[in-house]
Amino acid sequence: MEDGNAMIKILYEDNHLLVVIKPINIPVQEDNSKDEDLLTILKKYIKEKYNKPGKVYLGLVHRLDRPVSGIMVFAKTSKCASRLSEQIRTNKFTKIYFAVTCNKIEKKEDIFVDKLLKDNVNNIVKIDDNGKLSKLKYELLQYNDKYNLSLVKITLITGRSHQIRVQFSSRNLALYGDQKYNANSKIGQQIALFAGHLEFNHPITNERLIFDEQFPNTIPWSYFNKVK
Repeated sequence: MEDGNAMIKILYEDNHLLVVIKPINIPVQEDNSKDEDLLTILKKYIKEKYNKPGKVYLGLVHRLDRPVSGIMVFAKTSKCASRLSEQIRTNKFTKIYFAVTCNKIEKKEDIFVDKLLKDNVNNIVKIDDNGKLSKLKYELLQYNDKYNLSLVKITLITGRSHQIRVQFSSRNLALYGDQKYNANSKIGQQIALFAGHLEFNHPITNERLIFDEQFPNTIPWSYFNKVK
């Protein structure tokens, strides 16, 4: 589907769910910028496609930061939204990301455990003893010594705001192009973080749905081989 300058790729749709690829630099829902958001775009799409009268319901059950792209699922009914949220709460909802980090990651795989605290005034997240327990595990897929960049696959164990960005940057492994947590990012660079795998049980049929999408073929992703 196409809306203005935004091309939204639809991976799956039925009467209960809508699974799409969120483009970069589109907020998931309305923010202070007042730029058109993904939720509004998708509601408009449903309303026009099915000629629905009145307001369209579309439940938001998880989020991606504005500069991040990747797979997202939306619920078409409140029942489905509730059941998907319960799967997230009970760890039946799997999200895997790909990221490019600056510098070489020494360990092939590891688990990061921190406490993260959100500063709502400055819209940043920091490691703080008063924060919420935050865990992720990663696997180093490739290292490009020419550019000193590492390609990693990340599985979230908890889902905190800015979690991946903060946990890696705190270990001198800031994400390429991260304008918020990478002091060496250049203006115009795009953050190299992509939600490439999503799986969950269909809220009505209970069938396990699995979605995979290859990361973009733009810099710095193009410095690495595609992954299966």
